[in-house]
Formats: sequence, structure tokens, C-alpha cells
Amino acid sequence: MADLGRALRTGTVTAVGLVKGALASISDLDADLGAFVTVAAERALAAALQADAELAAGVDRGPLHGIPMGIKDIIEVEGLRATMGSAHYADHVSTVDAECVRRLRAGGAVIVGKTTTHEFAYGPTGDRSANGPSRNPYDPTRMSGGSSGGSAVAVAAGMVPVALGTDTGGSVRIPAALCGVAGFKPAHGVIPADGVFPLAPTLDDVGVLARTADGCRVAYRVLADLPAGPGGPGVDVRRIGWVRPGALFETDHDIERLTRAALSPVGAEVEEVELPGAAGMSETYSAIQGSEAYEVHADRVAADAALFDPEVLERLRLAAETAGWRYVRALRDRGRLQNEMSALLSRYDVLALPTTPLVAPPLGARTTEINGTAVGVRPAMLSMTSPWNVCGLPALSVPAGMVGSLPTGLQLITGPGREDLLFGVAEKVGAGGH
Repeated sequence: MADLGRALRTGTVTAVGLVKGALASISDLDADLGAFVTVAAERALAAALQADAELAAGVDRGPLHGIPMGIKDIIEVEGLRATMGSAHYADHVSTVDAECVRRLRAGGAVIVGKTTTHEFAYGPTGDRSANGPSRNPYDPTRMSGGSSGGSAVAVAAGMVPVALGTDTGGSVRIPAALCGVAGFKPAHGVIPADGVFPLAPTLDDVGVLARTADGCRVAYRVLADLPAGPGGPGVDVRRIGWVRPGALFETDHDIERLTRAALSPVGAEVEEVELPGAAGMSETYSAIQGSEAYEVHADRVAADAALFDPEVLERLRLAAETAGWRYVRALRDRGRLQNEMSALLSRYDVLALPTTPLVAPPLGARTTEINGTAVGVRPAMLSMTSPWNVCGLPALSVPAGMVGSLPTGLQLITGPGREDLLFGVAEKVGAGGH
């Protein structure tokens, strides 16, 4: 992102050239990868012409000026389809921009198109959509992860340098890890969700994916309406709490080794910590997410159940069985967990653990093995990421190396307002070659 910004301002490249390159990459690759649902070529080229003209006239809208972007297909972009990955919205065209999109446009970003989402963002695998699955660029027979899989694939395959996603239980960070890019979920509510189709409103966050953590940082600060601000290795991180992944879920031994080793270049003290309430975290998340998701879709389930993907419909019907008292208890438990996590983060600058306990499974797989133990793919995917949605904390996934031919991710967590610590650690991790 920084290199592109310098090149645009020195005239080495133009916004039109970047958009043409993005469109050519989409044309060459997307039939095999399924990253995009809608490509807005003419609109993107017109916006790029305007961006170039403004820079030539001395009007600089900031670090995203002239940068091509993809937008997840549950986020409204005026004049473009927003299908939500569902037959329910196959012909829906947005009449307004979501607030996050408005901020991107104000910052000079160029929207190239809409990226594939798991139907209604209700799944971490990315392979249940009326528009077809998004496929992992490292092996198109494998999952991208979800639900922001199209955005991760678009960035990983070099179609665009940055893309928007949403994250309710890991939907930005999971595909980032499986596709070998960076993915950032801010503290809850920092980026407005107006114009974003809800999954579970008290857990939903708009997030960003980019080739590097610094690309995420740049886009995040625009989206959060913050000044550009410093970032990078000058940020002082003294103590990192390593969350033992086995306390949350069975974790591939190579992933645990790689992600722990990725912290070595940071130069901070790393101590193993126990996550407060780890045993009940998954149940708390499931009760909140399932109850809120069913409330969003109850009328559609009653009126047009056949239009849902069968797996998504099954999950909604199971969610409908969650007793009201369980939801109320989960909300109370969330408050306790937030307090306990705040106490833990008063002792450590950053917490760290793998983003996922496994690499990308084959498309359509719902069970797999980790260290010889049979596990469910969906609970495995969500196990390391959903706690931070429950607690509303900022969380960043960065590439941590390869297990065989597939990427894996290191996840970093801190308290609200301390996001620069995450980006500082991430830059040192990246400098270490991971």
C-alpha cells in the first residue's frame, strides 16, 4: 500500500493503470477462483480517471486515493447488486452506499466490484453461496475460509491490494489465514455498520483484508475516520501472552510451532497464559450468534425457506431452538468475560495464538482430522477467532508460514485503542520472513 501510494504520487503508475491491472487479473483468474460476484469495470475506470485528475490538480484525499478495492457482497454499494450470497437477494441492487463505503469513496478509493460471501455471511467455510464457492488460490480444490472468502481470495491472488469484509466470529481473519494474507477486525462498533446486512448485530464488525498488516492499518484508519497516524516496529511491546491453543481446540502441531516461532523477531517477553472462561467461550458465542441470526431471518425462514442453501437453513433452524434464557445468560456471561479479558490485557500488551487450528480443508468437507483426531470443520475454524468477537476486542491475523503447500496465520489481540501495538508486532513478524 505504501509503495503504491508513492508510485501514484510520483507518477510512476496511475490509478487508471492500477484499475486496468486489477480488471485484467480478475479476467484471467476469477473463473477458477470465484472471488468476485459483480465487476464494475466502467464505473471503476471512471473513478480512477477522477482520482488521477485530482492528484494532478494537487487534490490528495489520503493513503487510499486511487487504490482499487473489492467490497464484500453483504455491504451496500450504490448502483451495484448486493446478493448476500443468497437466492433471496439475487436481483437486489443497492440504492445507497453503506457508511463504510462512503468513507472509502471520500478517501479516494476506487471500488472495482463486489466479492463472494458465504450465504448471508453465515458460515466460516466460504463454500455455501448462491454464486458458487470462493476457492483458495494456493489450491482451488480447497476452501478459502469464510464468510469473507471472496475478499481474501481477491487480495491473495493479486486482483486488488485491499478489500472489505465483515467479521462476526472470524469471517475476516479465518480466510486471511487460510489464503495467506492479513485480516483485521477492529474493536466492536468502531467502524459503522450502517448499510451492512446483519448476521448477529452485537457481534458483527466491518473488517479489512490486505497483503500486509500495514495495508490493513492504512485502510482501517480511513474507515474509522482516524488520522493517518504512525505505525510499525517503533511501537514498544514488552510482554506478549501466548494463549495455549490446545485449551481452545485440538491444534495441528506444525501450526502451533510455526505461529509461536513467528513471534521470535518481536523481541518481547512471551509467557504462556490461560484464557479466562475458555471452556464456556464457544457456548456463549453460539447462543448469542445463533439467537441473533435467527431473529434476522425468522420471517424469511417462515415464508421462503426453499430459497436458502440447505446447510444455512439447517443452521438457522437449529439456532431457533436456542432457549431465550440461554441467550440472556450468554449476554451476562459475555460481560463477565469482557471484564476478565480486560484484566488479562492489563498484564500483557498483546495476546497471541494461531488464527485457525488447521490449514484449508477441501471444499465441501465438514469433518477432518487434526493430529489424528476427528473434528468438525466449522467448530475448528471458529475456535480461535470467535472469543474476540464475544469480547469486542481488536484482532489481527498475519501470515505465519506454510504447512506443506498451504498458509497458516498468527492472530494478535489487544485492548480497544491500542491497535498500533498489533500493527507494530505484525511488522516485526513480517520482517522476520514469515
